[in-house]
Amino acid sequence: MKSLVNVTIEKMTPEDLDRVLEIEQLSYPTPWSRRAFLSELTENSYAHYFVARVGGEIVGYFGMWIILEEAHITNIAVHPSFRRQGIGESMLRFAFEKAKDLGATRMTLEVRVSNIPAQTLYRKLGFEDRGIRRGYYTDTNEDAIIMWKDDLGPRKPKQEQVKWMM
Repeated sequence: MKSLVNVTIEKMTPEDLDRVLEIEQLSYPTPWSRRAFLSELTENSYAHYFVARVGGEIVGYFGMWIILEEAHITNIAVHPSFRRQGIGESMLRFAFEKAKDLGATRMTLEVRVSNIPAQTLYRKLGFEDRGIRRGYYTDTNEDAIIMWKDDLGPRKPKQEQVKWMM
């Protein structure tokens, strides 16, 4: 699905957290705290967080960890008023490219077994079910489906490799 709105995606900053937390609270039964996001932004060298904007307004966000060749989506959400407009897909496609730029070749995530809309999007973009984490979501004891996308596409050469190829 091509995004139905003009979305720009940029690095998340601490100044974005009021709006990110608002979306987080509207999206999850047990939302992350400001401290959790701040820690990811300022203390975790594996973490990469981004916001999606429409007309300058933050309408979604996602985070991922890059560890060696693996990218792990830690969280992703779109404001309820902006769902089903291609924003989630735009963010994931951006995540694929950013993860490749950072050396990842595959990506994983967990999703609630009850979150059928998210599962549908993930499968559309090439994720496959690989397992279940029993009782993963401690707020409801709900299981999580572990999903993997094994091929993020051809790796881009790192900048320092490009000069040697010329």
